[in-house]
Amino acid sequence: MSDLLDHPAPIRPGEELDLVKLEPYLRHNFPNEAGALLVRQFPSGHSNLTYSLSLGNKELVLRRPPFGSKVKSAHDMSREFRVLSKLHAVYAPAPEVLLFCDDNSIIGAPFYVMKPIHGIILRKLVPPALAFSTEIARRLSESFVDNLIRLHRVDYAAASLSDLGKPEGYLERQVHGWTERYYGSKTHDYPEVEKIIAWMQQHMPPTSGVSLIHNDYKYDNVVLDSNNITTIVGVLDWEMCTIGDPLTDLGTTLAYWVDAGDPEELQNNRWGPTNVPGSLTRAEIVHDYTRKTGTDPSGIAFYLAFARFKLAVIVQQIYYRYHQGLTKDERFASMPAAIQMLLRASLQTAQTGRI
Repeated sequence: MSDLLDHPAPIRPGEELDLVKLEPYLRHNFPNEAGALLVRQFPSGHSNLTYSLSLGNKELVLRRPPFGSKVKSAHDMSREFRVLSKLHAVYAPAPEVLLFCDDNSIIGAPFYVMKPIHGIILRKLVPPALAFSTEIARRLSESFVDNLIRLHRVDYAAASLSDLGKPEGYLERQVHGWTERYYGSKTHDYPEVEKIIAWMQQHMPPTSGVSLIHNDYKYDNVVLDSNNITTIVGVLDWEMCTIGDPLTDLGTTLAYWVDAGDPEELQNNRWGPTNVPGSLTRAEIVHDYTRKTGTDPSGIAFYLAFARFKLAVIVQQIYYRYHQGLTKDERFASMPAAIQMLLRASLQTAQTGRI
């Protein structure tokens, strides 16, 4: 089972850390740890960068912004650290953070260090060695939804997180903000964009409620117990966490979730094995979530259309860095095809109302 755990890899060229400055900083903060400093990188993810550190016998994880990013609000390490420093106590799957550094002279950017969460992370395909029966797929799907509901029920005020966002006007600000981000990182002309924006402005539903939301909840951001993969032991990547409409969180999950009957272009852009036999469908996820929370599902097409548009913009922002030569990560070269796919899917949801 240890072969199925999420393992770090050698650091990608151009994303190395300055160990000459980092090592003294770490030893100052962890003075009782002897032994060599070893650094590797978790290879998945396209935004904030995550590194595995071994300082003697102590295991640590370091998070920093991507190289070349000019969108400071999207990579605010101090905000992410502050969220996790308060959230872990009331929502155990959130990582436990240890220290924050805003001295850019150490590695060239702010960063924070946290404890690792060991377990299995599912990517696009189920590993052949992993027993993944129809029953397990079903139970994991249900556990995945239940864990999202658990997050949405966190008393964010009691956890001193009320200042994360403003609930009033949340959907309007989101549509306006992601529209601006698209035009600020535009590299290609996509005919779907204007139609989607106009539709969202005309079909915006009333806010469904207010809760703490993750904003990037998907299979490869959850860590599963290696002894029981239907149990979620960790939720990662909190950079977009805020206070807002919980159905936007559900919509984002649906945008990542590919059903077995979806067209090939969606199948080729899966973020997890959501299409395997036994998995809940998007419609079943909506039914399960709204039944357990008492939420009105009638406007869910808006939330899915918006989420697919938002994901397209996020991918566009990442591709913009590559297009401008600010990063040389070759994984980004093929992103225009993914952007086009997400925009087509968003427009289809808007025009048909089907999820």
